[in-house]
Amino acid sequence: MMKNILLLLTLLVITGCLSKSKETADETYVLFIGNSLTYFHEMPQTVQEMLNETNPNIHIEQITFPSQSLSGHLSNIITSRTENGIRTRLKEEGEKTETEIKIAERKWDVVILQTGAVSVLIPENRELKVNPAISKIKELVANPKCKFILFNTWPSIHEYPERYCYPSRLIDTSIEKDTCCSPILQSLEQELQIINNSYELVAQKNNLIKSDNGTKYVEILTKYPKIELYEDNSHPNKYGAFLNACIFYQMLTDKKASALNYNGTIEPETATLLKEIAN
Repeated sequence: MMKNILLLLTLLVITGCLSKSKETADETYVLFIGNSLTYFHEMPQTVQEMLNETNPNIHIEQITFPSQSLSGHLSNIITSRTENGIRTRLKEEGEKTETEIKIAERKWDVVILQTGAVSVLIPENRELKVNPAISKIKELVANPKCKFILFNTWPSIHEYPERYCYPSRLIDTSIEKDTCCSPILQSLEQELQIINNSYELVAQKNNLIKSDNGTKYVEILTKYPKIELYEDNSHPNKYGAFLNACIFYQMLTDKKASALNYNGTIEPETATLLKEIAN
Protein backbone atom coordinates (compact mmCIF):
# COMPACT_ATOMS: atom_id res chain seq x y z
CA MET A 1 0.00 0.00 0.00
CA MET A 2 2.79 2.38 0.99
CA LYS A 3 4.63 1.58 -2.26
CA ASN A 4 1.51 2.44 -4.26
CA ILE A 5 1.15 5.79 -2.47
CA LEU A 6 4.81 6.66 -3.08
CA LEU A 7 4.46 5.70 -6.74
CA LEU A 8 1.35 7.90 -7.08
CA LEU A 9 3.10 10.87 -5.45
CA THR A 10 6.10 10.42 -7.74
CA LEU A 11 3.86 10.37 -10.81
CA LEU A 12 2.06 13.51 -9.64
CA VAL A 13 5.36 15.36 -9.15
CA ILE A 14 6.65 14.28 -12.58
CA THR A 15 3.36 15.25 -14.23
CA GLY A 16 3.44 18.63 -12.50
CA CYS A 17 7.01 19.29 -13.63
CA LEU A 18 6.21 18.30 -17.21
CA SER A 19 3.12 20.50 -17.18
CA LYS A 20 5.11 23.47 -15.86
CA SER A 21 7.82 22.83 -18.45
CA LYS A 22 5.18 22.75 -21.22
CA GLU A 23 3.68 26.04 -20.00
CA THR A 24 7.12 27.67 -20.13
CA ALA A 25 7.80 26.26 -23.59
CA ASP A 26 4.47 27.61 -24.86
CA GLU A 27 5.27 31.18 -23.82
CA THR A 28 6.38 33.50 -26.62
CA TYR A 29 8.37 36.67 -25.95
CA VAL A 30 8.42 39.51 -28.46
CA LEU A 31 10.74 42.53 -28.35
CA PHE A 32 10.17 45.76 -30.28
CA ILE A 33 13.40 47.71 -30.95
CA GLY A 34 12.83 51.14 -32.43
CA ASN A 35 11.95 54.78 -31.82
CA SER A 36 8.92 57.03 -31.58
CA LEU A 37 7.40 55.63 -34.78
CA THR A 38 6.94 52.44 -32.75
CA TYR A 39 5.98 53.73 -29.32
CA PHE A 40 3.66 56.64 -30.23
CA HIS A 41 0.20 56.10 -28.75
CA GLU A 42 1.46 52.97 -26.98
CA MET A 43 1.35 50.78 -30.06
CA PRO A 44 3.20 47.81 -28.48
CA GLN A 45 0.81 47.89 -25.51
CA THR A 46 -2.11 47.89 -27.96
CA VAL A 47 -0.70 44.75 -29.59
CA GLN A 48 -0.58 43.18 -26.12
CA GLU A 49 -4.22 44.06 -25.45
CA MET A 50 -5.19 42.37 -28.72
CA LEU A 51 -3.11 39.32 -27.85
CA ASN A 52 -4.67 39.11 -24.39
CA GLU A 53 -7.99 38.41 -26.12
CA THR A 54 -6.77 35.43 -28.14
CA ASN A 55 -3.13 34.57 -27.35
CA PRO A 56 -2.28 35.57 -23.77
CA ASN A 57 0.82 33.36 -23.93
CA ILE A 58 2.48 35.93 -26.25
CA HIS A 59 4.20 38.69 -24.27
CA ILE A 60 5.23 42.05 -25.73
CA GLU A 61 8.17 44.10 -24.48
CA GLN A 62 9.93 47.08 -26.01
CA ILE A 63 13.16 49.07 -26.00
CA THR A 64 12.33 52.32 -27.80
CA PHE A 65 13.78 55.82 -27.58
CA PRO A 66 12.97 59.05 -29.44
CA SER A 67 14.89 59.54 -32.70
CA GLN A 68 17.07 56.50 -32.02
CA SER A 69 18.43 54.66 -35.04
CA LEU A 70 19.18 50.94 -34.91
CA SER A 71 22.89 51.72 -34.94
CA GLY A 72 22.32 54.19 -32.12
CA HIS A 73 20.69 51.45 -30.06
CA LEU A 74 24.07 49.70 -30.12
CA SER A 75 26.45 52.65 -29.81
CA ASN A 76 24.76 55.31 -27.67
CA ILE A 77 24.70 55.53 -23.88
CA ILE A 78 21.71 57.61 -22.75
CA THR A 79 22.84 60.30 -20.31
CA SER A 80 19.49 62.03 -19.75
CA ARG A 81 15.95 61.89 -21.01
CA THR A 82 12.80 63.96 -21.08
CA GLU A 83 9.32 63.26 -22.38
CA ASN A 84 10.34 64.45 -25.84
CA GLY A 85 13.95 63.45 -26.25
CA ILE A 86 17.19 61.94 -25.01
CA ARG A 87 20.82 62.99 -24.72
CA THR A 88 23.46 60.44 -25.52
CA ARG A 89 27.20 59.84 -25.70
CA LEU A 90 29.13 57.12 -27.48
CA LYS A 91 29.68 54.07 -25.31
CA GLU A 92 33.19 53.33 -24.11
CA GLU A 93 35.02 50.02 -24.08
CA GLY A 94 33.37 47.58 -21.68
CA GLU A 95 30.06 49.46 -21.57
CA LYS A 96 26.73 48.14 -22.82
CA THR A 97 23.80 50.18 -24.06
CA GLU A 98 20.33 49.78 -22.59
CA THR A 99 19.31 47.92 -25.73
CA GLU A 100 22.21 45.48 -25.48
CA ILE A 101 21.26 44.82 -21.86
CA LYS A 102 17.60 44.34 -22.79
CA ILE A 103 18.46 41.89 -25.59
CA ALA A 104 20.51 39.83 -23.11
CA GLU A 105 17.61 39.57 -20.63
CA ARG A 106 16.03 36.53 -22.27
CA LYS A 107 15.98 34.27 -25.32
CA TRP A 108 13.57 36.30 -27.43
CA ASP A 109 11.29 34.39 -29.78
CA VAL A 110 10.50 37.36 -32.04
CA VAL A 111 12.34 40.66 -32.47
CA ILE A 112 10.67 43.48 -34.43
CA LEU A 113 13.17 46.02 -35.78
CA GLN A 114 12.10 49.54 -36.70
CA THR A 115 14.15 52.25 -38.35
CA GLY A 116 12.66 55.26 -40.13
CA ALA A 117 12.13 55.30 -43.89
CA VAL A 118 14.75 57.99 -44.54
CA SER A 119 17.47 55.79 -43.04
CA VAL A 120 16.83 53.12 -45.67
CA LEU A 121 16.10 55.50 -48.56
CA ILE A 122 19.69 56.77 -48.55
CA PRO A 123 21.74 53.91 -50.06
CA GLU A 124 24.99 54.64 -48.20
CA ASN A 125 23.23 54.82 -44.85
CA ARG A 126 21.33 51.63 -45.61
CA GLU A 127 24.52 49.73 -46.44
CA LEU A 128 26.93 51.22 -43.90
CA LYS A 129 24.65 51.85 -40.89
CA VAL A 130 21.36 49.95 -41.04
CA ASN A 131 22.57 46.57 -42.32
CA PRO A 132 25.55 46.29 -39.93
CA ALA A 133 23.33 47.25 -36.97
CA ILE A 134 20.77 44.59 -37.84
CA SER A 135 23.51 42.01 -38.28
CA LYS A 136 24.91 42.86 -34.83
CA ILE A 137 21.49 42.73 -33.17
CA LYS A 138 20.91 39.29 -34.67
CA GLU A 139 24.25 38.15 -33.24
CA LEU A 140 23.27 39.40 -29.78
CA VAL A 141 19.96 37.49 -29.67
CA ALA A 142 20.63 34.20 -27.86
CA ASN A 143 17.75 32.20 -29.36
CA PRO A 144 18.91 30.62 -32.67
CA LYS A 145 15.25 30.09 -33.63
CA CYS A 146 14.29 33.75 -33.11
CA LYS A 147 12.19 35.28 -35.89
CA PHE A 148 13.16 38.79 -36.96
CA ILE A 149 10.58 41.18 -38.43
CA LEU A 150 11.46 44.42 -40.22
CA PHE A 151 8.91 47.18 -39.56
CA ASN A 152 8.25 48.73 -43.00
CA THR A 153 7.12 52.29 -42.22
CA TRP A 154 5.33 54.88 -44.37
CA PRO A 155 5.88 58.12 -46.32
CA SER A 156 5.93 61.36 -44.36
CA ILE A 157 3.58 64.21 -45.21
CA HIS A 158 5.38 66.76 -47.42
CA GLU A 159 5.26 68.53 -50.76
CA TYR A 160 6.69 66.94 -53.91
CA PRO A 161 9.29 66.73 -55.27
CA GLU A 162 11.31 65.83 -52.15
CA ARG A 163 14.78 64.48 -51.50
CA TYR A 164 16.38 63.49 -48.19
CA CYS A 165 20.09 63.95 -47.51
CA TYR A 166 22.48 63.16 -44.65
CA PRO A 167 25.94 64.68 -44.17
CA SER A 168 28.32 61.93 -45.26
CA ARG A 169 30.46 62.26 -42.13
CA LEU A 170 27.48 61.12 -40.03
CA ILE A 171 27.33 57.89 -42.01
CA ASP A 172 30.99 57.00 -42.49
CA THR A 173 34.16 59.09 -42.68
CA SER A 174 35.37 57.00 -45.63
CA ILE A 175 32.71 58.53 -47.90
CA GLU A 176 34.40 61.12 -50.10
CA LYS A 177 31.40 63.26 -51.05
CA ASP A 178 29.85 65.81 -48.66
CA THR A 179 26.28 64.50 -48.64
CA CYS A 180 24.46 61.25 -49.32
CA CYS A 181 20.92 61.51 -50.63
CA SER A 182 17.81 59.51 -51.39
CA PRO A 183 16.33 59.32 -54.89
CA ILE A 184 14.19 62.31 -55.84
CA LEU A 185 10.62 61.55 -54.77
CA GLN A 186 8.02 62.80 -57.24
CA SER A 187 4.70 61.50 -55.85
CA LEU A 188 3.15 59.59 -52.96
CA GLU A 189 2.83 56.43 -55.01
CA GLN A 190 6.44 56.61 -56.21
CA GLU A 191 7.72 57.34 -52.70
CA LEU A 192 5.85 54.33 -51.31
CA GLN A 193 7.34 52.09 -53.99
CA ILE A 194 10.88 53.31 -53.29
CA ILE A 195 10.37 52.97 -49.52
CA ASN A 196 9.03 49.45 -49.87
CA ASN A 197 11.83 48.49 -52.24
CA SER A 198 14.43 49.91 -49.84
CA TYR A 199 13.05 47.95 -46.89
CA GLU A 200 12.90 44.86 -49.10
CA LEU A 201 16.62 45.21 -49.85
CA VAL A 202 17.31 45.32 -46.10
CA ALA A 203 15.03 42.35 -45.45
CA GLN A 204 16.70 40.25 -48.15
CA LYS A 205 20.21 41.22 -47.03
CA ASN A 206 19.50 40.22 -43.43
CA ASN A 207 17.01 37.37 -43.90
CA LEU A 208 14.14 39.24 -42.24
CA ILE A 209 10.36 38.99 -42.50
CA LYS A 210 9.05 42.35 -43.74
CA SER A 211 5.81 43.99 -42.59
CA ASP A 212 3.63 46.04 -44.95
CA ASN A 213 2.59 48.99 -42.81
CA GLY A 214 3.54 51.59 -45.42
CA THR A 215 1.27 50.11 -48.07
CA LYS A 216 -1.65 50.01 -45.62
CA TYR A 217 -1.08 53.65 -44.68
CA VAL A 218 -1.18 54.78 -48.29
CA GLU A 219 -4.27 52.67 -48.96
CA ILE A 220 -6.10 54.60 -46.25
CA LEU A 221 -4.67 57.95 -47.39
CA THR A 222 -5.97 57.40 -50.92
CA LYS A 223 -9.21 55.47 -50.34
CA TYR A 224 -10.35 56.79 -46.95
CA PRO A 225 -8.91 60.33 -46.65
CA LYS A 226 -11.34 61.19 -43.82
CA ILE A 227 -9.41 58.82 -41.55
CA GLU A 228 -6.37 60.78 -40.37
CA LEU A 229 -3.40 58.56 -39.45
CA TYR A 230 -0.77 61.18 -38.60
CA GLU A 231 -0.08 63.05 -35.37
CA ASP A 232 2.29 65.37 -37.24
CA ASN A 233 4.20 65.01 -40.51
CA SER A 234 5.48 61.52 -39.71
CA HIS A 235 4.29 60.08 -36.39
CA PRO A 236 1.15 57.94 -36.12
CA ASN A 237 -1.84 59.23 -34.19
CA LYS A 238 -4.08 56.81 -32.32
CA TYR A 239 -5.63 55.53 -35.56
CA GLY A 240 -2.25 54.97 -37.20
CA ALA A 241 -0.97 53.21 -34.08
CA PHE A 242 -4.08 51.01 -33.98
CA LEU A 243 -3.58 50.05 -37.63
CA ASN A 244 0.06 49.17 -36.90
CA ALA A 245 -1.02 47.08 -33.92
CA CYS A 246 -3.52 45.17 -36.08
CA ILE A 247 -0.80 44.37 -38.61
CA PHE A 248 1.60 43.04 -35.98
CA TYR A 249 -1.17 41.13 -34.19
CA GLN A 250 -1.80 39.26 -37.44
CA MET A 251 1.90 38.63 -38.06
CA LEU A 252 2.33 37.21 -34.56
CA THR A 253 -0.78 35.03 -34.51
CA ASP A 254 -1.72 34.22 -38.13
CA LYS A 255 -5.23 35.31 -37.11
CA LYS A 256 -7.40 38.04 -38.62
CA ALA A 257 -7.60 41.32 -36.74
CA SER A 258 -11.17 41.64 -38.01
CA ALA A 259 -12.17 38.83 -35.64
CA LEU A 260 -11.06 40.80 -32.57
CA ASN A 261 -13.54 42.39 -30.19
CA TYR A 262 -10.92 44.81 -28.89
CA ASN A 263 -11.22 48.38 -30.18
CA GLY A 264 -9.26 50.31 -27.55
CA THR A 265 -10.17 54.00 -27.75
CA ILE A 266 -11.11 53.80 -31.44
CA GLU A 267 -14.72 54.32 -32.52
CA PRO A 268 -16.20 50.90 -33.42
CA GLU A 269 -16.92 51.77 -37.05
CA THR A 270 -13.41 53.11 -37.64
CA ALA A 271 -11.82 50.24 -35.72
CA THR A 272 -13.70 47.75 -37.89
CA LEU A 273 -12.44 49.43 -41.06
CA LEU A 274 -8.83 49.55 -39.81
CA LYS A 275 -8.97 45.86 -38.89
CA GLU A 276 -10.33 44.99 -42.32
CA ILE A 277 -7.61 46.99 -44.09
CA ALA A 278 -4.95 45.28 -41.94
CA ASN A 279 -6.24 41.97 -43.29
